[in-house]
Amino acid sequence: MSRPLLDQTPLQQAFADLRKDLIHKDGPRISTMRNYRFAIVQYEPREEFHLRREVQKLSTDLVGNGWAVLSINLQKLLLDRVRNQDEGWIEKVIQMERQTAATALDRGLNYLQGKLTPLIEGPTGIAADCSRIICDYNDQHPEQTDRTVALIGRAGAMYPFYRSSALLRHLDGHTRSIPVVLLYPGERRGDKGLSFMGILDPDSDYRPRIY
Repeated sequence: MSRPLLDQTPLQQAFADLRKDLIHKDGPRISTMRNYRFAIVQYEPREEFHLRREVQKLSTDLVGNGWAVLSINLQKLLLDRVRNQDEGWIEKVIQMERQTAATALDRGLNYLQGKLTPLIEGPTGIAADCSRIICDYNDQHPEQTDRTVALIGRAGAMYPFYRSSALLRHLDGHTRSIPVVLLYPGERRGDKGLSFMGILDPDSDYRPRIY
């Protein structure tokens, strides 16, 4: 028996609404803007494991109804980019971060930002990796476009080096119209403002619907 609506947590309600909009009889309706299939599920960072359970339930449900679910792990994509650097790069960065952090923790963090941010930002950064995964799948299964959804998670691993609003901006036009849902750890501020991890200043540069 399904859980009564009044007993649902905000996170469970968000996923219930998302599921309803994804399987709409006229096609996915996760955005009020035509030809813009992006959405955000906002959740408190402390709810990470609750979020993963809801993602698993939604994915199982969708797959059981003939959908394909692409789970994109931003943490893995970040680590892949780090590992692909020249031999010795990681060791040098670790050594220098330790030296600068020994003087002041902020200096160590600033050093890491200077090294990691160029690897992941912009249209050729993490957004390009996400686009490649989505487009590769679509190339292999073009008939599945309207029954495929990409769930982009583990965004917390990008803190404080990257803003997710930039990710969605660079993905726009590069997903073959496949619905994309960003799982966003942070706090909602007002109607459209989101504070990444509840720490960074609110960013209102979001066009997608926020669940």
